[in-house]
Amino acid sequence: MIQATVAVDREQAIGKVDRRLFGSFVEHLGRCVYGGIYAPGGPLSDAHGFREDVAALIRDLGVTVVRYPGGNFVSGYRWEDGVGLRDVRPSRLNLAWHQTDQNTFGLHEFIDWTRKIGVEPMLAVNLGTRGIAEALDMLEYSNHPSGTTLSDLRVANGAADPFGVRMWCLGNEPDGPWQLGHKTALEYGRLAAETARGMRQFDEKLELVVNGSTAPWLPSSVDWDRIVLDETVEFADYVAVHIYVEEVERDIQTFLASGVELDREIERAIAEADAAAARRGTERKLAVSVDEWGIWRGRDPNPPTPEDWPVERRIGESIYTAGDAVVTGALIISLLNHADRVTCACQSLLVNAGAPIRAEADGVWRQSIYYPFQLAARYSKGTALRASIAAPEIDTRKYGRVGAIDVAATLDEEKGELVLFLVNRNASEAAQTTIRLGSWPDARLADSLVVGGGDPWEMSTREQPDRVVPHRNDETSIDGGLIDVTLPAASWSVIRLAVDAGR
Repeated sequence: MIQATVAVDREQAIGKVDRRLFGSFVEHLGRCVYGGIYAPGGPLSDAHGFREDVAALIRDLGVTVVRYPGGNFVSGYRWEDGVGLRDVRPSRLNLAWHQTDQNTFGLHEFIDWTRKIGVEPMLAVNLGTRGIAEALDMLEYSNHPSGTTLSDLRVANGAADPFGVRMWCLGNEPDGPWQLGHKTALEYGRLAAETARGMRQFDEKLELVVNGSTAPWLPSSVDWDRIVLDETVEFADYVAVHIYVEEVERDIQTFLASGVELDREIERAIAEADAAAARRGTERKLAVSVDEWGIWRGRDPNPPTPEDWPVERRIGESIYTAGDAVVTGALIISLLNHADRVTCACQSLLVNAGAPIRAEADGVWRQSIYYPFQLAARYSKGTALRASIAAPEIDTRKYGRVGAIDVAATLDEEKGELVLFLVNRNASEAAQTTIRLGSWPDARLADSLVVGGGDPWEMSTREQPDRVVPHRNDETSIDGGLIDVTLPAASWSVIRLAVDAGR
């Protein structure tokens, strides 16, 4: 068993925890939309075709904002195809995912669904095969009250009130050669800047997201952020970071340390945004939107033939493990520890494809990765605090030597609750951990939960949905502001403490 110490103090504030940190992502990919959140005529759907059972789990998950319609899909999307009478909407090839999209789920359905769920909509515009004019048309259709051709068309299509979407993504992953309309950094930077100018002429209070480098292994990543941000830093509010981590060759020790990769990508994006602001002589501090993050486990085992373009097909419908749940929790710790600049994040995707929720025609169930998100969304409120950590290091194949323990803390002054989120990245040894609560000598233990800590390859399935769930950690005690807790190997934990408000 390794030994670790952690110290948390109210004076070490990082920043407020934005509720948008607990967002998710819905794309026309596989069975995320059709057969996932939307199944008209199904036995578990409401009169609008929305899956009631899926909706209930999404509410329980605690999602606050949802990004739509992509993702890779948006770079070939014609938003006009998804409005008007559903039975006359055109069917189109979804080139991103080799499917057919009948467009029976479009802008109106998405907005109606977000209102049903109680989440904020976040829209992306197509800057791949389309451009400024189409983006401005989509904005006017969505947000202008009435009195113009496009806004009156929305009213005629059944939405008297504007959609009121505040957050807009300026394209998606344009640096990726897999993307329709793939661009150089300068091409994208200029297009994003001019689109942002036009959108601000419509409403200067919109929140606009520009695409940072998608992956460090792309040749363009060396210069991408510098070139794009030089063009856009004066017009954007966010720079986007996308990250997917993957367990390779059953190297569980490296996989458990994946939070380090997200830390590095966030800090790189912040540094590039601040450097661009300095070069442009502006005091603007762009926030970071990690608007695609998640664990991708395996590839499509049954790719379609060139002639086969199904409406629904199974892409990325992995069964997630206990180890995946621990890594999900570790990634959330990384987000919380950058709460001063990361103010939006979208777990990818929400249903079926790489998702915490799985749905079949006759029912739904929670995957292992559901629980860290749910617990963090439920309990991390108020202010994120910086924890100091003294712990042994572990060796990893990809990241080198990494601290075995990582911690995030949040303080809800109004409720009088301090919450600690801890990951033990050591795959083989538990960590006997002492936590010093400098500002709260009278703190009282409310709950101590742990996810993982057993076989990291264990899975929850539809037949056995409760194999990987949070359980109480009885090896937790507190005395005089000093917590003693055993963190099992390969585990993620939540410790909730009642503290006096204002102390």
